[in-house]
Amino acid sequence: MALLEGKSGIIFGVANKRSIAWAIAQALANEGMRLAFTYQGERLKENVQELTSAMKGSLLLPCDVTNDAEIDAVFKSVGDQFGKLDSLVHSVAFAPREDLENEFVKTTRDGFKVAQDISAYSLVALTRAAMPLMEKAGGGSVLAMTYYGAEKAVEGYNLMGVAKASLEAAIRYLAANLGPKNIRVNAISAGPVNTLAARGIKGFTGMLKHHSDKAPLRRNVELDEIGSAALFLCSPMSTAITGEVLFVDCGYNIMGL
Repeated sequence: MALLEGKSGIIFGVANKRSIAWAIAQALANEGMRLAFTYQGERLKENVQELTSAMKGSLLLPCDVTNDAEIDAVFKSVGDQFGKLDSLVHSVAFAPREDLENEFVKTTRDGFKVAQDISAYSLVALTRAAMPLMEKAGGGSVLAMTYYGAEKAVEGYNLMGVAKASLEAAIRYLAANLGPKNIRVNAISAGPVNTLAARGIKGFTGMLKHHSDKAPLRRNVELDEIGSAALFLCSPMSTAITGEVLFVDCGYNIMGL
């Protein structure tokens, strides 16, 4: 029997076939998990629909993570269709381009609010909405995506690094809150991957080369490797792990000079 047979999950953040969220979805589905997916706006719907339509029993639902009514509607639909929820994957982040590209000291107040709301607070809102369905499952796993720029100042990452630092702190507090309910909350800190979102980071091509040159494995991480790590954290193999950030970056984070 597949590792996740009979389990159900929801994934926020699939945009196209190069998305980290899509790599995670494939890893979970290949082990038998039934999945729901969300999209924001009609512009992204077609891409996500094309990818997910071949997944047996999957759901596709609209959701703006800044809108509590839409979040509630998503989890009501998941509850009606799945009855319970075992996993939630949060792969959502955004900062206005001008604030992302500017020096951090030039970050605008509105840009800061938007980045925090979408990239960090959304994890809190989604987890809160998922709680009742995870309690019905006897517990669950919440997984978010972060990056080394949350811990160290990375050139070009700027405002997003601060938003990811907030996300990582939220993971620890959520894990502490929800542990008694047998709900685990963790994150994967992946090395740079050539996704659509990453291309918005100034100097990203140079970042890829620097990582591959300096990482102990002398290469960049592959999408399927991130998917495998996510499978571990969403599976019964990791039931004693919560509040952690797992680096999946070919060892880059251990290096000094």
